[in-house]
Amino acid sequence: MTDYLSINRANWDDRAAAHASSPDYRVARFAEDPAHLSDVVRFDRQRLGDVAGLRGVHLQCHIGTDTVSLSRLGADMTGLDFSGASLSEARALAVSAGAKINFIQSDVYAARDALDGEFDLVYTGIGALCWLPSVKRWAQTVASLLAPGGRLFIREGHPVLWALDYDRTDGLLSLTEPYFELEQPQVYDEAFTYVATDHVFTHTVTHEWNHGIGEIITAVLEAGLVLSGFEEHQTVPWNALNGRMRDLGDGEWQLAEKPARLPHTYTLQARKPV
Repeated sequence: MTDYLSINRANWDDRAAAHASSPDYRVARFAEDPAHLSDVVRFDRQRLGDVAGLRGVHLQCHIGTDTVSLSRLGADMTGLDFSGASLSEARALAVSAGAKINFIQSDVYAARDALDGEFDLVYTGIGALCWLPSVKRWAQTVASLLAPGGRLFIREGHPVLWALDYDRTDGLLSLTEPYFELEQPQVYDEAFTYVATDHVFTHTVTHEWNHGIGEIITAVLEAGLVLSGFEEHQTVPWNALNGRMRDLGDGEWQLAEKPARLPHTYTLQARKPV
């Protein structure tokens, strides 16, 4: 396998400033409105419950909008990401928002060595697992970070959504990409990102993997965690299929035609036994 970390890190370093300045992330709102939360965390809030006082870590935190939002809900947050450029934007956001957050640069698989102590909450947001070659290794890392009684919370794009043909324009849904985890990555070369921006990207190649729902749940269980919740959703927080989605507001999008055909995202929660 080629060095997927270097390839993907260059891509995310290239995206960081463009994402921070994009109207889709609404970074300035965090400084303007002390109560502002990211769309993703507002969607998650009811399922998250009370996180006040919890020691939390946000894995693959990118530019920190969800990390700051969890901090505003009262959690003592740490953010971890492999992109130095993303963390620079995250630190600037935290300062402007008045949030005290420790941001650590690390590959997610090395998180146990990069972080001190155990956590009550391990949080992972949308669009994270597809950058990791082994979901089993990810689950083991999560389990190693959790304190007894601690909780994993992840809302993620559904593997059925990741497996679709994104270029199809006739309105039909076609599964053309792998649903299950493969040893070798899917290699893409795309000169754009998922938010509105005029930025011209120079690092356009990415290496990605899909992971089936059964593989994800099995990995979590084999890591010694106890599943406490699993829910599939008919919305996704970005325009996932350009030209075929409708904007529902609050950052959520849905397949415009017969949305019940498609699981868009899912929420999984699990606890580490006491």
